[in-house]
Amino acid sequence: MGLLCADSESALHLLWGDVLEVPEGSETPERPGVSDDAPILAPGTASDAPSGPRPRRRGRTTLIVATAAVLGLVAGTCAGLVVQAHRAPTELPPLSQPVVTQAEGPAPEPLSAAQDHRVKTDGDLRKLLLPRPKGTKVPEWAQEQKDGWLDLAGYAHALEDSDREFDDLTEAEFRRAAGVSWSVGSTDSTEIRLVQYRQEENLSAAIRANDWNVDDATGSPFPGSSDGMVYLFKPERKAGYLPVYKAQAAAWRGDIAMEIWIYDTKPIPKSKIVDLAERQLERL
Repeated sequence: MGLLCADSESALHLLWGDVLEVPEGSETPERPGVSDDAPILAPGTASDAPSGPRPRRRGRTTLIVATAAVLGLVAGTCAGLVVQAHRAPTELPPLSQPVVTQAEGPAPEPLSAAQDHRVKTDGDLRKLLLPRPKGTKVPEWAQEQKDGWLDLAGYAHALEDSDREFDDLTEAEFRRAAGVSWSVGSTDSTEIRLVQYRQEENLSAAIRANDWNVDDATGSPFPGSSDGMVYLFKPERKAGYLPVYKAQAAAWRGDIAMEIWIYDTKPIPKSKIVDLAERQLERL
């Protein structure tokens, strides 16, 4: 900036010097810029110059004013920087905030499971399942369950098109699943699954609970849930086999999706699936 200020003084000197300096030659002090040999024309006498209006020329006064304004701005900037450089730096407020001391007295007790939903759902998920009724047995097709837990592969294997379901569950941020199954006799079987999702990106529990193929079923909401549904499917019939009836319940609460199925070779009362759905959802 010191160089800039020095250049501005040099420019001003050159400009004003160029304007005020009298050029060399045969000019007279009384008539600067006019030679003694120049012809003198009488008033009203026309010269050999072409007739017509004389073009206006830009005088040096405009250039002088413009240059002086620019140099004045540069000089003012230099003076401001010099003044600012000699000032003491302004202190900034500290970034850290004062430490807030904890109030005296005993620390508050953590919320109970009844008050904090996460206390319940982050615990042992198997304890939220309905207990297996007495007098029932574990069906053979439920051997993928290990102590009530279902891993991602085991849960996907229990669904149709397990390869696609495995990819969908991974994308849905599957966290864990627990299940319980029982059968009565050789035809009546029930299965309940609770599937928990991390839900860092989407409300996967709600999406998965409502993502079932129920085109061939009659659905209706069940009491105790604003979004839960129960479905009664048309029986599947195949020559040489008994018909297979199926009832399903689906609902979600928080990050857990609830799934219930009942299979039988005779029609399933709606009250049976509704009762199971209400009691299981109450435990969540």
